[in-house]
Amino acid sequence: MDLSSAEWHKSTRSQGANNNCVEVARNLPGVIAVRDSKDPHGPKLLFTPAEWAYFLSELRGGSGG
Repeated sequence: MDLSSAEWHKSTRSQGANNNCVEVARNLPGVIAVRDSKDPHGPKLLFTPAEWAYFLSELRGGSGG
């Protein structure tokens, strides 16, 4: 998948000197892309919007199923 038009964003909670962050691109049609901010040219994870919503729900302590 071509991710050249991805607009990468760090979480507002990703502040500080350690720079251990993930970046998320939500502007791509039908996919959410995630990458390691320390390795922007490295591998990316791709999620469908439903998978991403479930992932976030689980992170927030929800019971997605």
